[in-house]
Amino acid sequence: MAEAGVPGSGRLVEGLRAYRLIGAMWIRSTMAYRASFAMTTFANFAVTALDFVAILLMFSRIDALGGWPLPEVAFLYGLSSVAFGLADLAIGSMERLGQRVRDGTLDTLLVRPAPVLAQVAADRFALRRLGRITQGSLVLGYALAAVDIHWTPLRLLLMPVAVVSGAAIFCAVFVAGAAFQFVAQDASEVQNAFTYGGATLLQYPPTVFGRELVRGVTFLLPLAFVTWIPAAYVLGRPIPLGLPDWVAFAPPLVAGVCCALAGLAWRTGLRSYRSTGS
Repeated sequence: MAEAGVPGSGRLVEGLRAYRLIGAMWIRSTMAYRASFAMTTFANFAVTALDFVAILLMFSRIDALGGWPLPEVAFLYGLSSVAFGLADLAIGSMERLGQRVRDGTLDTLLVRPAPVLAQVAADRFALRRLGRITQGSLVLGYALAAVDIHWTPLRLLLMPVAVVSGAAIFCAVFVAGAAFQFVAQDASEVQNAFTYGGATLLQYPPTVFGRELVRGVTFLLPLAFVTWIPAAYVLGRPIPLGLPDWVAFAPPLVAGVCCALAGLAWRTGLRSYRSTGS
């Protein structure tokens, strides 16, 4: 009777429990080969660091990029990398859904007594993705030390809120992209264009992009709420597109709406799925 007043709460708890159990299984499997884990994590760290090396090489020739100096660009880079890294760690496996649809292995998940979304998200949970989060955190730490920020209680509060909300927005993009693969079964690269491509886009200042692109990334696919908008407020810069300062505190609301829409897209895609044997 207690659950009757909270529709879907039991399903949510069940999904979280399934995710935790499957993720723990893959973590135990990974830690059975600690040397391999250390090497793959370092490789992930090194590969993602090349993105920032490219930025450093760029700044060896220029003093500012779109009016933003290196420490401020590093702030954007670190914020984007940490938020995306958390989402990639949590549900990066969603990008393989198209392969499961094509080879029919998704059918095995449908007959298990656990939510399909939780099973797909936790499948092959890869701790090596901590390398991206570590590398992004180091760059963000450098940026916070190098940039002269006038810290206020609101700016201090916004930092963790922006990271968590940004990770949730990227999670929503992962889920929505996976839902699209129910229709276009070979669309992992399309999904990657919005996930990995979106993370790379946000590492650069909005001033280097056309106004129409900035509008699209703000109002259509609201990735701007991951870095550009909260970062502008923290750094004391004008909010992109001339938006008011209070918009910098909208990432939690935007994340909630994105997650709700992604959940709706997932349920619609799953209902439309027809087994490869049908």
